[in-house]
Amino acid sequence: MSLTNEQIERYSRHLILKEVGLMGQSKLLSSKVLIIGLGGLGSLSAMYLAAAGIGTIGLVDPDVVELSNLQRQIIHSYEDVGKPKVISGKESIEDLNSDVEVVTYDEWVSPTNIVDIIRDRDYNFVIDATDNFKAKFLINDACVLLQKPFSHAGIMQFSGQTMTYVPGKGPCYRCVFLNPPPTIASPTREEKGVLGVIPGIIGSIQATEAIKYLLGIGELLTGQLLVFEALSMEFRKIEIAARTNCEVCGHLPILKDLVEYEPFC
Repeated sequence: MSLTNEQIERYSRHLILKEVGLMGQSKLLSSKVLIIGLGGLGSLSAMYLAAAGIGTIGLVDPDVVELSNLQRQIIHSYEDVGKPKVISGKESIEDLNSDVEVVTYDEWVSPTNIVDIIRDRDYNFVIDATDNFKAKFLINDACVLLQKPFSHAGIMQFSGQTMTYVPGKGPCYRCVFLNPPPTIASPTREEKGVLGVIPGIIGSIQATEAIKYLLGIGELLTGQLLVFEALSMEFRKIEIAARTNCEVCGHLPILKDLVEYEPFC
């Protein structure tokens, strides 16, 4: 596809990169990324992907903007308090870049709708920006079954972690974490807190992974869990391996349908 004069100016810093160039930017403009969860992680991912010129961005979240969100969820503003997050996010993205088509899903993801959501626009990449284990396992299982690459991330207090799944090229989330822990053993950020910049750091990495995958450049976080500790300002990579007996991506998978959890996002 050819770019307009305005697009050439907007994406000029991309166009001079040999790894991107005109062909790469055209590829981004025709790409589709689904972001599940529009909190701290999703806010940063969405804004950077929109700025990069991802042609279609899907936003999934049933919540409304609350005042306490504004400490870290920078896609929303004070005027958005009380507004559905997907609407607030859509407006922010459209203000930033009119090249982007924003598709909103103001609903919980569940085993009954997640496949339809991912297939709705045949998304090329999925970003898991949710805040609970059950959602993360559901996203993992759906993406593995549909052969869709995705980026996982989790944050708490002063730390964060992220990994990327690409079908046939490394372990899935279930290979590493096996099964969701009991809810009582899973403190939330509301209970433990989170430094406001942490989702920005990790969400930016998720957006980077999506762009690299779409362009086919660099090395992805497949087979590696990247862990960030803000207090010591350290990044470390933990090598992780696919389990041959993984219930969903192993040699003889036994999980061929999505597990029925209670509704969550």
